[in-house]
Amino acid sequence: MQEGQFFTWEALSAMGGASLLTFFIVQYSKGLLDRVVSNLPTDIYAVLVAYMVLLAAQLATGAEALDWRLYVLTFANSFLVAAAAGQIQTKSQHPPAMQKEERP
Repeated sequence: MQEGQFFTWEALSAMGGASLLTFFIVQYSKGLLDRVVSNLPTDIYAVLVAYMVLLAAQLATGAEALDWRLYVLTFANSFLVAAAAGQIQTKSQHPPAMQKEERP
């Protein structure tokens, strides 16, 4: 996804777009969810969000809804997307130190 570009269904089918949207959804909704379901770990919630993002993207781009393989593969990929979203979270809280050449 390029800077200044909105999400597309194709971008949400890829690791970068799916993990970024998963990160945003989890960040903006986790506080509200904690009030309702206080014992749901964030990583499990991220997998559920990733599953929904990936499934919606696959169905929107023409995947066959009655094909069981869609759901199994989406389930497996949702763990990868949630892990990538977790890395985005880590980088946002602890950005890498600037190299000596990059310092002003």
